[in-house]
Amino acid sequence: MTSGTEKLVGKLHKLARLYRVQASYRDVGGRRRKTPIESLMAALRALGAPIARLEDVPHAFRERERQRWASAIEPVSVTYEGREAVLPIRLPAKYEGASIACHLRLEGGETQTWNLKTSTLLRGKAVQVDGVRYNVRSLTLPTRYPCGYHHLQIELKGKTARSMVVVAPHKAYEHSAMRSSRAWGLFVPLYALRSHSSWGAGDFSDLTSLLEWAHKLGGSTISTLPLLASFLDEPFDPSPYAPASRLAWNEFYLNVSQIQEFKNCPSARSLFESAEFRNEMRSLSRSKWVDYRRTMTAKRKILQKLAACFYGTASDRHKDFERFLRSHPAIRDYARFRAVCERLRAPWTEWPERLRDGHLRAPDYDPECERYHQYVQWQAHEQLKRASGSARKEGSGLCMDLPLGIHPAGYDVWRERGAFVREMSGGAPPDAVFTRGQNWNFPPLHPEAIREQGYSYFIACLRHQLEHAGLLRIDHIMGLHRLYWIPKGCEARDGVFVRYRADEFYAILLVESHRYKASIAGENLGTVPAYVDAAMARHNIKQLYVLQYELACPKKGWVKVPTRDHIASLNTHDMPPFAAYLRGLDIEDRIRMGLVSNDAVQAERKARHASIAWLEKTLKQAGWLAKKHPRAEDYLRASLQFLSASPAALVLVNLEDLWMELKPQNVPASPPEANWRSRLRYKQDELTRLPRVGNALEQVNRERQGVKQKHG
Repeated sequence: MTSGTEKLVGKLHKLARLYRVQASYRDVGGRRRKTPIESLMAALRALGAPIARLEDVPHAFRERERQRWASAIEPVSVTYEGREAVLPIRLPAKYEGASIACHLRLEGGETQTWNLKTSTLLRGKAVQVDGVRYNVRSLTLPTRYPCGYHHLQIELKGKTARSMVVVAPHKAYEHSAMRSSRAWGLFVPLYALRSHSSWGAGDFSDLTSLLEWAHKLGGSTISTLPLLASFLDEPFDPSPYAPASRLAWNEFYLNVSQIQEFKNCPSARSLFESAEFRNEMRSLSRSKWVDYRRTMTAKRKILQKLAACFYGTASDRHKDFERFLRSHPAIRDYARFRAVCERLRAPWTEWPERLRDGHLRAPDYDPECERYHQYVQWQAHEQLKRASGSARKEGSGLCMDLPLGIHPAGYDVWRERGAFVREMSGGAPPDAVFTRGQNWNFPPLHPEAIREQGYSYFIACLRHQLEHAGLLRIDHIMGLHRLYWIPKGCEARDGVFVRYRADEFYAILLVESHRYKASIAGENLGTVPAYVDAAMARHNIKQLYVLQYELACPKKGWVKVPTRDHIASLNTHDMPPFAAYLRGLDIEDRIRMGLVSNDAVQAERKARHASIAWLEKTLKQAGWLAKKHPRAEDYLRASLQFLSASPAALVLVNLEDLWMELKPQNVPASPPEANWRSRLRYKQDELTRLPRVGNALEQVNRERQGVKQKHG
């Protein structure tokens, strides 16, 4: 590399810092890894830097500096309840002594206006940029404001600048049962539930009945995977972590027989009672696996007839329907999008230009299809509202999951494309398990575009979930701080970390948490910088404690105890069930997939034996494991006691662990058709009568209510 090239690379790294792109990062082993120059340049181009080649970097640097200083205030500012809001303001030195007109519109509608002189502002540093001298000052708003989103506009010498001022509580909302470390609940994927009335997969009614049973045993919540809209036709992707939209629900989970029109719709009843339909239902209900296509096809045949009956009959329900559409304005647009998808049977990226650009007209789609999608969204909202109302009545509410990504062909990317970086894909760098890294194949959010939009899309996603959630889990919460971007066409190992404004994300989370009286948790497993956990603790955002993770690296041979900052569980949906973990079946899975080299196999198995030995030592020392040669069931019962007697804010029990299930719900990096399909071994009425299930949960409840507090 010549000295001239070295200087350009150095300048490239400085340009990357201006765009909050990391030129290097520390890997899972703590080693410093340099980001490939090609990846750096690709990320910068995607963020708007005018660079086609390395020689363009000096000009791009000057342009970025000029843009940054030409904006008087940041588009978003954060302060906390009870504190003064102090905003940095960048002013050309020639405006010294000039008058600034300030207009603040509070979220409640009140407007405040005042004038001040630049010379009265608190002085900061002075900077020379592209021949122009700027002074940094501090603008202090004249009073303290209520929590929420307020909008400041300043006018100076004919120029206008705006900032959304977020005033947030200091900490997230917390339910009383979680504060007292008494709360516990069940984890189960909704699709996996089985009942005599469900059609080949669990539905919202099954969720409600499971909640009622858990409440009788003392449980406070049910945790499940994302329930968001999916593509179950063309394209087809049933993964709950690749939703078609984070602003719509999945009609796959509707209990069709509980919809009011079902009772009085002759065409729907006739189809439902036909021999052909009944045979299809019997076949689906007997299957060990969820068949999304067949189940959705069967449900849709009935739902379409119910929608036609609803639209063709005058009733007071139309007023409720219109109220729903007014309060959820994105649904009309979403329904048209799905109707065009179904007419063209192609992802939106392959649509004609006008449609691709978001301009839909009535002839572009079947109006009956549009009405269908509006109707099923309304019904999903109503059934989920009943389930969440039942959850809040006697507990802390449903524990719902906000996925990090969105399907690249999804509605959100089509409508909100300015908020996404479509040239990139989110993922993760190589680690001990995924040695080649991971490409999650979703477009990441644009860190500056979402600020310019006042985080409107992020807020809408939160509100969609929090309307029904008592506890919201934020998938991959490190993504609020930084996200690993992989340029299209590159290997996952050649990605680049891009930093976001975490303080702004957290402030919004805290505001919405209190508005909906919902607690917040973050998935912080794996290689996570210490500052992420520190930020979560500071804002009372619950961290995940997963025993299988802790067993991988116990401190001095002892297993760390969960604290009141934790939501504790034995495993997650991406891990093997507890019995499979004890037998090392997940290691065998990784061997089959080529994720473990021949040289590392024995080391993996040896490490697992050591982990189980550490677990046994911990449990025996505490008095929960007395047998000399414990069985898998003994380890399970003792491990649940270990978690339940801890100060953890919430303990989640994976329902399948209670009968020592071996099949995982998801095996990362495996073929997608093998995941998200496994149904529970037992129907609900069967599992609620299983002694080992009831006894285990009664023991969890006793520990949670304080009969034993062995951890002190």
